[in-house]
Formats: sequence, structure tokens, C-alpha cells
Amino acid sequence: MSRDILVLYYSRTGHTAQLARLIARGVEEVPGMQARLRQVPPVAPVTEVAQPPEPEDGAPYVTKQDLTDCAGLALGSPTRFGNMAAPLKHFIDTTGAEWASGALAGKPAAVFTSTSTMHGGQESTLLSMALPLLHHGMLLLGVPYTEPALTSTHSGGTPYGASHVAGPKGDNPISEHERELARALGRRLADVARKLGSAA
Repeated sequence: MSRDILVLYYSRTGHTAQLARLIARGVEEVPGMQARLRQVPPVAPVTEVAQPPEPEDGAPYVTKQDLTDCAGLALGSPTRFGNMAAPLKHFIDTTGAEWASGALAGKPAAVFTSTSTMHGGQESTLLSMALPLLHHGMLLLGVPYTEPALTSTHSGGTPYGASHVAGPKGDNPISEHERELARALGRRLADVARKLGSAA
């Protein structure tokens, strides 16, 4: 069975990428499991210059094979008017073949996000990101209230997924509670994927 958890994200200013790395750390705290960090390329209404085959910084760009290979998926995006960012939605919209073949069906999934303000649409973004994963037949996981940081956080962190409040100027560091919850989500995703793989 695959031991890879795909941590797939789009990040414009780096906050969602930081969360992705924390989730990946949580994944790798589960014995035998490993994280595969990938990002989606930016999109624009008019493409004047082709994107390089590899990004200048951060994780490599995702391929459809990454989806097929993974044992589980963590999907992340900054909020855009209470929804996921266009580059991530664009990529998801190209996964019709994977939907038709059931490539992701039965695999566990989780979502994460970052916003500039406390009420900037974190929960609606996380919920909207979950919808295509349900269509793919994935098994959605959140952050349970057995995680003490979930009831203590004064910034990000929701039962729907990990999150971060970056601040209006994007200068808020990820808080300790946000860190704990992101790693906890990664651990939970990897642990469920391992159990499902062992039971198969």
C-alpha cells in the first residue's frame, strides 16, 4: 500500500505553504507514513508567458499521478471571498478522469486554509473545499475536540480543518495553537490512512 499523504496547496504569500509544512510534519510523526508536498501553479485570465515546469521556490507542481499514488490528501488554499483560490479550483476542475476512475474513492482527506482576518471566511472556505472531495468519494476528516488547542485558540483552528489568521498586513506568525492543530490534523490523516491500508 502507498504510505504517501499528498499535501497539496496553493499559496500566494506563503502562509498556506507554512501550514502545509506543519501538516506534513504531523504526517511524518506517524510511523511508516510520509508526506508528499505539492503545489498547484498560478492561473491568469490571459496567459502571456507559460509557467516554468518547476516553480522557482516551494514544493514541485502537482501531477495527476500524485493523486493516484497517494494514500490520503490534505488540500489547502487561502480564502478568496469565502472560497478557495482560483488556481486550486482550476486544478480540481481538471480531475474528471480521476473522478470517473475512482482514483480517490475511499481515501481519507482533510482541508486547511489561511485568511487575513478572523472572520475572513475560514469555515466557508474549508467547507467549500470539502465538496469536490466528497464528489471524489473521499472520507473527510476534521480536527476533533479531543485536541485541547481547539477550545483554547484565539486565532485559527476549526473543527473543519487547520487554519491560520495572517493579519491584514500578513505579518502574524503562526500561533502555537495553530501549529498544534495543523500537526494534529496531519497525524490524524496519516493514522487513518495507515489503518485503512492495513485493513485492505
